[in-house]
Amino acid sequence: MYKLLGRQTSGNVQKVLFALEEMGAEYTREDYGRTFGNTQTDDYRALNPTAKVPTFVDGDLVIWESNTILRYLAATAAPQLTGDTPAERTQVERWMDFLISAVNPGYVATFKASKLAPEERPADFAATAKDLAAQCAIIDAHIGDKSFIALDKLTIADLACAPILARCVGFEIDRPTLPNLERWVGEMAARPAFKAATGA
Repeated sequence: MYKLLGRQTSGNVQKVLFALEEMGAEYTREDYGRTFGNTQTDDYRALNPTAKVPTFVDGDLVIWESNTILRYLAATAAPQLTGDTPAERTQVERWMDFLISAVNPGYVATFKASKLAPEERPADFAATAKDLAAQCAIIDAHIGDKSFIALDKLTIADLACAPILARCVGFEIDRPTLPNLERWVGEMAARPAFKAATGA
């Protein structure tokens, strides 16, 4: 049985939970993270030197970094969640990498700043939010009228992106309408596995 260490409110933990629920996998989850104050211990750092969540345990194997966990699950237990060939897998994984490299910096900064009163936000908040909106617009244009990010089926690209992009479209920032992305987020959020993963 798999073990997942991480608080359910973490977007990165939700990615893995979304995958496990879609797979129908047997797993346990234990609360770890900022609010629990238990990721700085020697025992946890021995598992994950970054002291972040999630950490995934499969027998003697320990994996950290949420997208790496998703790739592992697809490779070992859920091949239907990725491409059949290396070329097809590039279509899936490029969007996982885009999420981390292009979307995540603006997402994290906006997420933190949006909790503050307007006068307390960093001076570059507007520029950061504008960049986040621009990255989301790239995904919006890519999705078009499709139901999935890649290969016309549910893949780990959807599982990685949905928990984070659902938050992005919910930020109260100045941005253009993103009808394709908002529709896709709604469809992902309606899935029972997403609801279980996020506690919705």
